Amino acid sequence: MKQSKGFTLLELLVTIGIIGILASIAIPQFNQYQRRAFDARSKADLVSAATAQDAYFIDWSIYKSCADSTGCAAVLPELRVSKGISMATTAVGTQYFIMTASHPQSMQTWTWDSDNGGLQ
Repeated sequence: MKQSKGFTLLELLVTIGIIGILASIAIPQFNQYQRRAFDARSKADLVSAATAQDAYFIDWSIYKSCADSTGCAAVLPELRVSKGISMATTAVGTQYFIMTASHPQSMQTWTWDSDNGGLQ
């Protein structure tokens, strides 16, 4: 009698089915982890920008305005904006500033309002 070596079609189909179920669970979770990472990056850059604004204010008694990430990095020398983060100063007063930061894949915009306690 000849012994066959290998897998049966049923064993292969069950294995592929199990891999498909695991992938259907893992892929949405990965997307959520990725969005949370982009949110964390946006918030961290916003805190850095607020610190840079405060440092500038201590030296010059004025807050700086900027329209985009490149402009913010240019007017606030200590600021380093992460790749992909959109940042802008939406309002500047003599004693306050409001900045926003977001990443296109995070679906959330974070705001720093220096007059109302910081991160919103």
